[in-house]
Amino acid sequence: MNFVLPRRFTLLTTLTPYDGLGDPKKYIKKLTSIMIVKGASDKVLCRCFPSYLDGPTLDWFCSLPAGSISRFRDLSKPFEEHFVGSSIYLHDSDYLNTIKQGHHESLRDYMTRFTKIAMSIPDLYLEVELHAIKSGLRPGKFQKTIAIAKPKTMAEFREKAKGQIDIEEILNSKLIKPPRKAGSYPDSKGADRSKYCSFHQKHGDTTDECVIAKSRQGHLDKYIGGHIQGRAPPSSDQISATQHSRDKDRPNNNHPEQPRCIINCISRRFAGGGATTSARK
Repeated sequence: MNFVLPRRFTLLTTLTPYDGLGDPKKYIKKLTSIMIVKGASDKVLCRCFPSYLDGPTLDWFCSLPAGSISRFRDLSKPFEEHFVGSSIYLHDSDYLNTIKQGHHESLRDYMTRFTKIAMSIPDLYLEVELHAIKSGLRPGKFQKTIAIAKPKTMAEFREKAKGQIDIEEILNSKLIKPPRKAGSYPDSKGADRSKYCSFHQKHGDTTDECVIAKSRQGHLDKYIGGHIQGRAPPSSDQISATQHSRDKDRPNNNHPEQPRCIINCISRRFAGGGATTSARK
C-alpha cells in the first residue's frame, strides 16, 4: 500500500469490475494478462486489484487483515478459492433450452433477452443457438411459420422475425388496427405455408409482401410526416392551396351539388384472368 504508482500509469477502463458472478480464475487471468502488457509490476497489480472489484468481492477485499498481502499471489489465490462457487452460475448451451417466450412477451423482447444470455456463453455453436431460439417461441402461427420455413442460420431466422416484429410494433402503437375478423378466415387453397402475414393472421404471403399492410404503413408515414410539417410556417403554395380548398367548399348555386370526395377501392374478386398467379399479383 506504500508503493507509489508510476506517473504515466492509467487504470484500465475497458475491464468490467468483478462482482462475484462468473469464474474468478478466468477473471484473474484476464486482468493479469492485460496489466502485464501495460508493463505493470507485481506491486502495481496488488495496488490496482481492488479498483476492479465491486459488491461482495470488494467487501471481501476490505475484510482482509492488514499487512497480510506481500505479493499478488497472496491475493489472487485466496480470492479464487473464496469465489470458486460463483462459477456454477455460468450458463452453458443447455441453459438456452430453458429460455421461453412469455405469453405476453413481444418477439423483440424475447430475442433481446435470448441474445444477451447467448452472448455470455463461450464457444456456443450457432446450430445449438438456432435450435434453442426456435424451440423457445410460444405456440402460434409465427412458430408454425418458422417450423415450415426451417431457417438454417440465425440470419435467416432474424429475417423471418423482422416482419413479425415490425407489425407487432405497429399494432401496439394503436394507430393501425388489424381487421376485425383477422385470423378467423381459413387459409386459401394452395397457400404458401412458409409465408405468414401477421396483419391478416393468414398464410400465403409475408407481412412485408402484404399490399394492405404496406399501404397502411405508408399512410402512417404520411401522417407522421404531415404532423411534423404542420409545425413549420405555411409556405405561399400551401396558403394558395388552402384558399383554393375553401373556395371549392363554398356553395355554388349555378351548379348542382358535387360529391365531396371519391374513394377508390379494390374489390376482393379478380379483375380478369381468373385465379392465376399473375392475376393475384
